[in-house]
Amino acid sequence: MSMPVFSPHFIVTPSAARLRTAVFPPSPGAPERGVCVLLQGNTEFIEKYGEVIGELQARGFIVATFDWRGQGGSSRALADTRKAHVRDFSEFDEDLTTFMDQVVAPLKCAPPLALAHSLGAHILLRTLHDRPRRFAAAVLSAPMMAISTRGTPAWAANLMAKTMIRLGRSEDWVMGMEARDPVRLKFEDNLVTSDRLRWQRIQNMVLKNPDIRLAGPTWGWFDAAARSMAMEMAPGYAEAIETPVLVCGAGKDRICLTPATRDFAKRMAHATYVEFEDSEHEILMENDSIRGRFWKAFDDFAAANGV
Repeated sequence: MSMPVFSPHFIVTPSAARLRTAVFPPSPGAPERGVCVLLQGNTEFIEKYGEVIGELQARGFIVATFDWRGQGGSSRALADTRKAHVRDFSEFDEDLTTFMDQVVAPLKCAPPLALAHSLGAHILLRTLHDRPRRFAAAVLSAPMMAISTRGTPAWAANLMAKTMIRLGRSEDWVMGMEARDPVRLKFEDNLVTSDRLRWQRIQNMVLKNPDIRLAGPTWGWFDAAARSMAMEMAPGYAEAIETPVLVCGAGKDRICLTPATRDFAKRMAHATYVEFEDSEHEILMENDSIRGRFWKAFDDFAAANGV
């Protein structure tokens, strides 16, 4: 499926981050169902979600989406634009708030549905906790509740991050991340999907426009993520979220830890948990069998919650 044609619109946050945004109307003839806010994961970009955007349009949604600061076509924090870097995840909160106020609110629809993947799902949960009426309902794909530290104990990785920051090296690569530069990656080395054709389609986008790519995080990003994940996993946080949420876990996830996602969902008062046992991390970029089951769960959840 080709990317729907769009003209990006740029907005600026209070801290001067320039965000690339886009809004897609429903497909002609589809019943109008309001807005779906689509929130991507780390290293991703609007064009990667062309197939997903088309599927949401066909369901009658206006799709509103953007690139987080530091990735895609939004402004980057460092001279080496391959690095993901923030000081604190409140910077991402600012991105989402600015986007909702400047792009979604003018659409003058009822509170929207959200579809969010990985990092996007993590940031969305911060908003669902702090601003419970901002979204009518949410669907989370492989949310970032805990991340794999590739054989290093989490406590050791967190200590290493804090040590590097104290040494003034917060902008250095996390070990091994520079080697994950997408332009060097082969399908056999990818950790996110079993679908070769979808992986190659996205790879072609990066090769055609290498400036859009992101390889991996700095120690500063890693430390900020660890602090935010600890906050969300603390007692009482999940329990306080009132919004209806469909939480989708990936059974073969090698990026985020599915047991943490499963446990978090169990603590939520209004959550439905579905696990796709044969899926790698990127459920929405997986093979047709997995994606078909995802969209069935999505449709059933949306219907049950009137969105």
